[in-house]
Amino acid sequence: MTAAAPGNPFTDVSFVVTFQFQHRSVTVDGFYDGEDTYRVRFMPDVEGEWSYVTHSNVADLDGRTGGFVCVPPANGNHGPVRVADTWHFAYADGTPYHQVGTTCYAWAHQGDEMEQQTLATLASSPFNKLRMCVFPKSYRYNDNEPVYYPFARGGEGAWDFSRPDPVFWQHFEQCVGQLRDLGIEADLILFHPYDRWGFARMDAAADDRYLRYAVARLAAYRNVWWSLANEYDLMPNKTMADWDRFFRIIWERDPHQHLRSVHNCRGFYDYGKPWVTHCSIQHSDLGRVPEWRETYRKPVVVDECRYEGNIEEHWGNLSGRRMTHQFWQGAIGGGYVGHGETYCHPEDLLWWSKGGFLHGESPARIAFLRRLLEEGPRGGFTPVKTWHPLGASKGDRYYLFYFGDSQPAEFTFDMPAGRQYAAEIIDPWEMTITPVPGHYEGKFTLPLPGQENMAVRLQATDH
Repeated sequence: MTAAAPGNPFTDVSFVVTFQFQHRSVTVDGFYDGEDTYRVRFMPDVEGEWSYVTHSNVADLDGRTGGFVCVPPANGNHGPVRVADTWHFAYADGTPYHQVGTTCYAWAHQGDEMEQQTLATLASSPFNKLRMCVFPKSYRYNDNEPVYYPFARGGEGAWDFSRPDPVFWQHFEQCVGQLRDLGIEADLILFHPYDRWGFARMDAAADDRYLRYAVARLAAYRNVWWSLANEYDLMPNKTMADWDRFFRIIWERDPHQHLRSVHNCRGFYDYGKPWVTHCSIQHSDLGRVPEWRETYRKPVVVDECRYEGNIEEHWGNLSGRRMTHQFWQGAIGGGYVGHGETYCHPEDLLWWSKGGFLHGESPARIAFLRRLLEEGPRGGFTPVKTWHPLGASKGDRYYLFYFGDSQPAEFTFDMPAGRQYAAEIIDPWEMTITPVPGHYEGKFTLPLPGQENMAVRLQATDH
């Protein structure tokens, strides 16, 4: 809709739309998109006839009515991801979602050529979630200026935090839509400490306006997740009360209730708070995933467990084998893991920050693990606590065991009575699955290769 209004259209104009389906109504914030244009975005979740009415303090925007028909989703559209079965995820239509994430913090700030290369790389990668910053990032390996900025400048060149720049936001939401079209969830990092422009030091009023604007523009994209911050505890000018308030703004303003979390550096946020849907954790000890599951009773995503690469920083020089191990250990613990890649490059084109190309050895192995997870029973794993710390099950018909840095030449399994199992030896690095002849039940010993990082899958053969 178009309307000319005096003052600042971002702050002086109120514009909301109420959508109605039978007895149900949903009120959604609209937003100003430049050139006297106001928009509202809504993602209906029920097929059938909807109506709407607009509300505004500007006459040309007020009292406009209309309707539309919500049709069945197109092939491949499973809706937004939700929490399922306490510790796991599924799309809105019930299709299981196994999070296999990666990080490209500033890929949307690199310009068309680099961004298109990132999308091409993602299209052939195993990753179905991407962590990405709304604000540009200033950090080692990423000191270039972005193409667009989220706010306009005032008369003296200072940022005007009351005026988002529609050109930036149009480009950014295009990037979110491109990920959606690839089947990739966009985990949007709303704040971060790595800043030289002042976006990390806005006052409370500017923070809140920014969050409401981001939600109004982006919440109707089905692939959005909200991450309140990357390393929230490294932002000294934000208090815990601020973070709680930010969560509440997202919780209350997002009509579609996308997933919400916040990422730590040293100290965890309290993921048990009601506005948090899942844990977003930075930690290198994936053996603690079962502990975090039980503590918070929510899905555990270890979004940062160090990165595969060879830079000098300790967090960015894991081998491909070690990154593969991290994914297996997290999955067997009943959680989910995030990848990143930080190989030295003469032009500082590191995937973890700018995107581009992947050079590491782990993505192919992560793809192999994702295939195993998706071919298994519906839903996620439950850790097996009784007799081996690196076992996981789905009911009593499907078990997956991972030996990590142990290298037994044989292992004795003690399975539930009354079931027969087929056994397979899995090499996560070589990406092979070798059937073991015979059927097994009760307590039995299997010969193993006697090398590190091997796995065994047991599947019931009786009905």
